[in-house]
Amino acid sequence: DSGADPDKAASLARNSDVAIVFAYQWESEDMDLPTLSLPEHQDGLIAKVAAANPNTVIVLETGGPVTMPWAGQVGAILEAWYAGSKGSEAVANVLFGDVNPSAKLPLTFPRGDADLSHPQIVKAPRESVPNDRQREVWKQIAAGLPPFQVTYDEGVKVGYKWYDAEHKPVLFAFGHGLSYTTYSYSGLKVEPGKAPRVRFTVKNTGERPGAEVAQIYASLPVGASEPPKRLVGWSKVKLEPGESKEVTVEVEPKYLSIFNVEQNGWQLVPGEYGFMVGGSSQDLPLKQSVSLK
Repeated sequence: DSGADPDKAASLARNSDVAIVFAYQWESEDMDLPTLSLPEHQDGLIAKVAAANPNTVIVLETGGPVTMPWAGQVGAILEAWYAGSKGSEAVANVLFGDVNPSAKLPLTFPRGDADLSHPQIVKAPRESVPNDRQREVWKQIAAGLPPFQVTYDEGVKVGYKWYDAEHKPVLFAFGHGLSYTTYSYSGLKVEPGKAPRVRFTVKNTGERPGAEVAQIYASLPVGASEPPKRLVGWSKVKLEPGESKEVTVEVEPKYLSIFNVEQNGWQLVPGEYGFMVGGSSQDLPLKQSVSLK
C-alpha cells in the first residue's frame, strides 16, 4: 500500500500480523529544513496505522532527527538514514533478526522544534539568494551575493551538550541504540594521570550474541564553565550470551581540556573530574570522581 489513503492503510494494517511503515524526510545540501516534522502528512498516516495495529514498525529514511508524536504508539522504530543501494538488504536483515543491531545515534532526537537551540531558521533576504530565472546561476554565486547576519549564541552548548545544559528532556539521546540482547555495566575504576585510564566490565545479559558500544563521558571542574558532560571515549565490545569482558579505555588529555583563548592553547583545568560510563549519554550507571592536575 502506498499510504496515500491513511484510512485504507489502516484497514490493511488492522488485518495484518505486522505493519511496516517507511517514512522519509527529504533534504540535501544548500537548504535548511523549516521543521523537524515529517512532510506530506506522514505523522497522521503513522498514527492511524499504529492505532489499527500495535505491532507497527516505523522505518525512517532521513538525514537527521525528526519529531515523532506517535513514538509511544508503535512497536519499534528503525532509523535507516539514507542507506544507499544496499540499504534494503540491511533493513531486512535487522527487521527479520538476521543481524543484531549495535549502532548508536550520533546526534540527539529532540521532542520538538521548540527545544532546538535555534527553533526559527533565519531566511536569507531576497537580494542574497541567486535568481534561478537567469542562466548560469553559478556566476551570480561566484561574483558574490550580499551577506546577511545569522547569530549563533549557544557557545559550546552544541548537540547533546545543549539539551544537557538547558535541562531539556529529549526523545532519543545522543549515543542511544537498542539491540536484540541486553547489557549490564559494573566495576568502574578510574586511574588518574596525564591520560586517565578507565576500566569497567560489560556483560551480555541476554540470549543473543551482540556488540555494545560502551561510552565514557566526563564532567569538568565547575571553574571550567563547561556543559554538564562530554564524550571522551568509547569501545565496541562483542559478547556472547552471558559473557563478560573487562574494557580499558585511555582518555586523551585534550578531550578533558578547554581552549584558553588568552593563552591560545589547550588547558587542563585542575580540579575534580567526574567519569561516567554506560550505553548512551543519558544511560550512565557507572560514576566515579577523581582529581586531576
